[in-house]
Amino acid sequence: MVKLADYSGGRPAWCPGCGNFGILNALKKALVDLGLEPHEVLLVSGIGQAGKLPHYTRGNVLNVLHGRALPAAAGAKMANPGLTVIAVGGDGDGYGEGGNHFLHAVRRNHNITYLVHNNQVYALTKGQASPTSDKGFVTRTTPQGAPAPLNSLAVAVAAGGTFVARGFAGDPDHLASLIKRGIQHRGFSLIDILQPCVSFNHRNTHAWYRERVYKLEETDYNAADRMAAIGRCEEWGDRIPIGIVYQQDRPAFEDEVDAATAAAGDAATAASSSAAGRKSLVKETIDPRRVEALLDEFI
Repeated sequence: MVKLADYSGGRPAWCPGCGNFGILNALKKALVDLGLEPHEVLLVSGIGQAGKLPHYTRGNVLNVLHGRALPAAAGAKMANPGLTVIAVGGDGDGYGEGGNHFLHAVRRNHNITYLVHNNQVYALTKGQASPTSDKGFVTRTTPQGAPAPLNSLAVAVAAGGTFVARGFAGDPDHLASLIKRGIQHRGFSLIDILQPCVSFNHRNTHAWYRERVYKLEETDYNAADRMAAIGRCEEWGDRIPIGIVYQQDRPAFEDEVDAATAAAGDAATAASSSAAGRKSLVKETIDPRRVEALLDEFI
């Protein structure tokens, strides 16, 4: 049986008190609660303090370019659907450099989970304003104050997201439950995580969040109501909702690709669809002659 110790990795180099520690602990707990062994999980990350998280666990890890975690994660899932694929990144990595990939991963509904450590600042590069910095946030790059922030949750809902949630690094047990739900959801799962940065963001602190966050599941909120979800996404300031903001059922990208292949009459691929136990590309027999035929076609 898998244990927390099975996910022990390198020693974190984050600042003492960093919200990333709570996210790391929540992720490990979620994976253990789901009974997933390290070899069954792939963690894909970009660049930034959040991007270091996979190194502090044990298992399959892929580090990619800044903002490029999602296309790599989607490709890995399509090649090996048996893997539990989790992309990890910060708000700058995911909503700034990777904003285009974020938008289309949500739209396509890839069957992966995306954890965004949202500390509202570029921390690895020492404190520049990020896409989610509060309006007026003063940094060296925004001496006049940051402009209005990107509402990533609202963007995800508007783009057709099927699992849109927000967690808080200061409540790792609640966050672990959200991560579990996200992994179990078939489709793209966004979990935006409020992650205090103790070094470069002295506004959105642990104490600031604790005074404001409340759990949606403790209210009469209906996460299936899309218009109500947009309203909750706009709620920020005195009260900040955490929990599942929106969830709907829609075929995952991988399911629709299999269905389209079947409709096109490719019996071999259709017979091996993911729903019926599709054989992973990583388990296919390698035949160099197929590569030679492909090269002959284009050369």
